[in-house]
Amino acid sequence: WVGNMTENGKKISIAIDGPSGAGKSTISDKIASEFGFLHLDTGALYRAVGLAVYREGVDPHDADGVRKVAETINVTAMHTPNGQKTLLNGEDVSREIRQNVISGYASAVSALPLVREKLLGIQRQIALNNNVLVDGRDIGTVVLPFADIKIYLTASVESRAQRRYEELILRGEHPDYDTICSEIQARDIADSTREIAPLKCAEDATVLDTSGLSFEDGYALVKNTITERLEKCFIQ
Repeated sequence: WVGNMTENGKKISIAIDGPSGAGKSTISDKIASEFGFLHLDTGALYRAVGLAVYREGVDPHDADGVRKVAETINVTAMHTPNGQKTLLNGEDVSREIRQNVISGYASAVSALPLVREKLLGIQRQIALNNNVLVDGRDIGTVVLPFADIKIYLTASVESRAQRRYEELILRGEHPDYDTICSEIQARDIADSTREIAPLKCAEDATVLDTSGLSFEDGYALVKNTITERLEKCFIQ
């Protein structure tokens, strides 16, 4: 039925924003796959830049140092049957960018105008040419302010920390829950108070809270909300 909505050539754009660990990427990936939409995880692009800065041993808060790194790298995203593949200079870094240490680097470099400018054009061009579901922190407010559907997906710090803790345990790591909580709180503050494109809920976004919900229940909540909005917007 989604295909019928786009027969006239109108491309549909869905923006999902929210804090780190709210489940945006995993939920978005599954919904996009089911609807036949292209899923763009913008956070992965910033993480790739952060990884490059980390590898070069540059302080992520050093604007001049980050600029020199950013000018020499090529960050792209490929879409496969298994989801988005993030490439840094042609290298698949999809797994490496999910390291805990890279989260801080991604947050720091994403606050720099030069990095945002480098990636903004890429994101908008993709949205113009495809039916997309894009998730991040400033999609509905900055990247795609005219998205057809906007959702702000959130959850309590405790819920997000528990999810992250369990993910790391499954990877065979030995995380500390309290440390994860502190890191998430610090990330929230950094993302919501930065001068350039801060984490913010768009005025016309639907707020969904997944605190205490399983992945399946969170997924169903987001999917049902999008389905209802699509039917309302495109089925007359």
